[in-house]
Amino acid sequence: MAIQVSEQVENQQELKGASSTRSKLAVNSKQFVSQIVGLRADVAIAKDANEFVSELRQIASNRLSSLTFPTTKDEEWKYTDVSALGSLTFASQEANSTDVAAFVAKHSAPEASGNLIVFVNGLYSEKFSNITDTAQGLVVGTLATLGDRLLPKLRSHLAQHPDANDYFASLNTACMADVAIILAPKNLVVENPVQLLFISAPQAGNATLINQPRCLVIAESHSNLTFVQTFVGTDTQKYFTNTVTEVWLAEGAQINHTKVQWQGSEAIHINTTAIAQARNSSYKNQSISIGAKISRQNLIVHQMAEQTETSLTGLAFLDGEQLADTHSVIAHNYPHGSSKQLHKCIADGRSHSVFNGKIQVAKLAQQTDSAQLSRNLLLSGKARVDTKPQLEIFADNVKCAHGATVSQLDAEEIFYLQSRAIDAESAANLLTYAFATEAIAQIPIVSVQRSLSNFVLEKTKV
Repeated sequence: MAIQVSEQVENQQELKGASSTRSKLAVNSKQFVSQIVGLRADVAIAKDANEFVSELRQIASNRLSSLTFPTTKDEEWKYTDVSALGSLTFASQEANSTDVAAFVAKHSAPEASGNLIVFVNGLYSEKFSNITDTAQGLVVGTLATLGDRLLPKLRSHLAQHPDANDYFASLNTACMADVAIILAPKNLVVENPVQLLFISAPQAGNATLINQPRCLVIAESHSNLTFVQTFVGTDTQKYFTNTVTEVWLAEGAQINHTKVQWQGSEAIHINTTAIAQARNSSYKNQSISIGAKISRQNLIVHQMAEQTETSLTGLAFLDGEQLADTHSVIAHNYPHGSSKQLHKCIADGRSHSVFNGKIQVAKLAQQTDSAQLSRNLLLSGKARVDTKPQLEIFADNVKCAHGATVSQLDAEEIFYLQSRAIDAESAANLLTYAFATEAIAQIPIVSVQRSLSNFVLEKTKV
């Protein structure tokens, strides 16, 4: 498994030369937006809610007129070239029910039975959803079914997070057709998790499917909620998923949020997740990226009061020529906040992992306790990792730390396992599996945890 230093230098020079030629395709932002907005689906929404959504769409459209399509010349997109989107012809498509049924059977979590929302090619599917577990008072549904009932809360929460206003998040808002909604009322402890299953199932043809799911999650004071977002799709066709999730935690609320993205090898997946935390709230997130040709995750957390806790765990398992880019921001704005972040990546083949994590500590946020670690495992001499943990501290009484490691498998650890009658290949696979499971073990839903463990087992051939 050892890689010679000379080979590494040669490969890095090759990659550097290749990166200098990227993003030469200029994207006409106006044409790009016009094409996609023109595909916006018409969903029946009650009058008052529809008027509000129309206002949001118009605001986002106006914002897009002043924004430019991201390129590798932009610092935040330095390593992630999505200019290929500009050359695609997009279409909205209906999926084959047989294909959808197979995805639902494979990826729905038994624990979420009764709290399952299914979106197919960006649109809510009543046929495959199962929303029956309402005895506790949990509100689960969509904008079409809950719009008027929840209109006051929509006005104060939907598209109101300041960090959900970048280019692709604005594009999502401008095309908003329906929204998956989860509302945990005050003091409610939700026993069973909620699952949001997003299926991309394009049909035959040259056009590229685009779907833009939107999610709104509200946890009222002292409520407790677990939910999982699962993004899946066919493995042989191109499609583009552009998703936005807004999460709001009131005082004392607790949310455990899992996101699993294992879409097809030709997919492009862009995700924005924006979180706002009130006093004494706790937010935990586990984000797993094991699919898509290009995936980008923007994860933004604002601690909006004292005594807030945030925990972020990420894992990217890459092969071939996959690219996975994670940009995260945890903003400590008030005293006595805490955060922990662990991001791990396994890169094989000619894959490329990017991580840029910012911890921001405002002057007011005294006695903040924050730790961030990026750990990366290279299985190939042609794989690449760019990692940049950052601390921006303006307070003078804090406990903050960050770090990053990029390494190959440890030869001594492989030798130790060989001394225990395990061959070198099996030893390497076992160590890779152990590296991945540290992140997977944080997922609170057993069936999801098991599915991901089985995937890693198959990849590592343990």
